Amino acid sequence: MIEAKKEEAKVIAGKRWRCIVCGYVHEGDEPPEICPVCAAPKSMFVEIDAEGKEIGTPLQPAQDSAPLILESVGTIPGGKKEKSSFIDRLAGLSLKIHLHPIMVHFPNGVLPVVLVFLVISIIFRIASFETAAYYNLVFVLLTLPFVLITGFLEWQKRYKGVKTAIFVTKIMSSLIVFAAVSVLVFWRLLDPDVLAEESPTRFIYLGVAAGMLGAAGIAGYLGGRLVFGTRRND
Repeated sequence: MIEAKKEEAKVIAGKRWRCIVCGYVHEGDEPPEICPVCAAPKSMFVEIDAEGKEIGTPLQPAQDSAPLILESVGTIPGGKKEKSSFIDRLAGLSLKIHLHPIMVHFPNGVLPVVLVFLVISIIFRIASFETAAYYNLVFVLLTLPFVLITGFLEWQKRYKGVKTAIFVTKIMSSLIVFAAVSVLVFWRLLDPDVLAEESPTRFIYLGVAAGMLGAAGIAGYLGGRLVFGTRRND
């Protein structure tokens, strides 16, 4: 009797579908044409039961992530050799300890400070703030490669390397941040007086810094959408 009621409840509730890319759950007779969180196509949804267990297969299996780059050979019982990807192991470790979110917080917390210090140095003519902004930029430049690498690994491992608009935009925004930081650091290195009062390019320099922060904001927003977009508010 109880089992019959459970089955009846499942029928009333309708079908449930989970995006295999981001984990978003949709309720309805059919999965949505596009995932509202990660923009994955309909083919990337799999039907699940009331407990969240898969009861089917994706309409179209996701393609494997990027081909293996580095390989190590190990021996398994029986004398057979097993190839395991160094990149896969590294990606697995990155996901296990949430390395990408950890790394992102270091430069993202510094970038707003850089822009504020640059503005203060221009308005109030305090050279020490400009110097502090420069050293902060150097710190960001040194940490960004780790952010990009861990982000790429997470995209390949957790999100199957799908090339939807949200991922392409996030990747492009991250690369813009890296390019802008590089420009600001080496520009200041070659022209230490770029923010001097008589410099004709100081506001261009400031504009690049503002664009850098804007691109970082876009990347952060999209990252938050991927992480929290699958959560319910109830």
